[in-house]
Amino acid sequence: MAARAYWKGQIRLALVSIPVEIYPATKSGAGISFRQIHEPSGKPIRYEKIVPGIGAIDTDDIIKGYETSKGNYVLLEDEEIEAVKLESKRTLELVQFVDASDIDILYYAKPYYVVPADELAEEAYIVLREALRRTKKVGLGQLSVRGQEQLVGLRPCGRGLVLEVLRYADEVNKAANYFRDVGNGKPDADLLDLAETLIDKKSGKFDASDYHNHYVDALKRVIAKKAKAKGKKVLEDVEEPAGIDRGSNVIDLMAALKASVEGKKKAPEKDAGKEPAKKAPARKAPARKRA
Repeated sequence: MAARAYWKGQIRLALVSIPVEIYPATKSGAGISFRQIHEPSGKPIRYEKIVPGIGAIDTDDIIKGYETSKGNYVLLEDEEIEAVKLESKRTLELVQFVDASDIDILYYAKPYYVVPADELAEEAYIVLREALRRTKKVGLGQLSVRGQEQLVGLRPCGRGLVLEVLRYADEVNKAANYFRDVGNGKPDADLLDLAETLIDKKSGKFDASDYHNHYVDALKRVIAKKAKAKGKKVLEDVEEPAGIDRGSNVIDLMAALKASVEGKKKAPEKDAGKEPAKKAPARKAPARKRA
C-alpha cells in the first residue's frame, strides 16, 4: 500500500489480538492556500520572532508557557512536557461496546481505515467486522499516538473497519447554551406535512461526488487566467445558484412550501398568466451597457 500507515499494532478483544494497520481516510486537497507576497519585489514574506520592547530574538531563547491568568504564565521545559507523554502502546483494547446511535455526531473528529496486517489476521478481522455489523455496535477504546491518548470508536464500513477519533466531553460545547431560546412548541400539522412531502420529494442516496466546492473551482479558474494574463487583473463571474432570491422575504410559509412541492416559484396573483419571457428584460442592466 502506497500510503504511509498512521499507526501499526493490534486490536485486542479479550484474549483475541488482531494485527492491523491504520491509514488516514481523508485528505486535504480541496482548499487553496495563499502566501503573503511583497508586491514590489515579488518575494514571500517571512515572520520574525519578536518580543515587545526587545525586538527580534533567537529561537533558542523560546520556551513554552501556559497562561494561568492575564499576563501570567507557567513556564515549562521540553523535558518536563516529554516526561508526561504516554508511551506509544501498540495495542488498542476494546473496553466497551455501545449502540452507534448513542454517539452524537458532534463527537466524531476524524476517520481512519483499519486493514488487517497480513493474511493470518484476516479471519479474526472479518469475525470482528461481522460481529459489530450484526449487533450494530461501536467498539470503544483509547489509542496512544505520539505521546497523547485518543478516544476512538471502531465500526464496520463495507468490507472493512473504520476507526473514528472521538472528541472528549470537555471538547464539545453544550447545545443547551445555544438552543435555550428556541421555542419548543409543536408546528402546524399542515405545514409539517408539506415539509415532509418536500423532503420525500428531494430524498435520494448520498454521493459526495455530486457536490463540488464552487468557490475553489472558481478560484482555480482565476489563478489559471491570471497566470496567462501575466499580471493583468482578471475577474471571475460567479452566477447565483438557481432558485435563490436574496431580495425577497418569505412571509407566507404555507404558500412557499406548496410552491416548493409543486416545483415552481411563488408569484403574486396579478402576475398569473403572464409569459415568463416578458419578465426577462427586467433582469438586464441597460444602464451599464450605455455606460
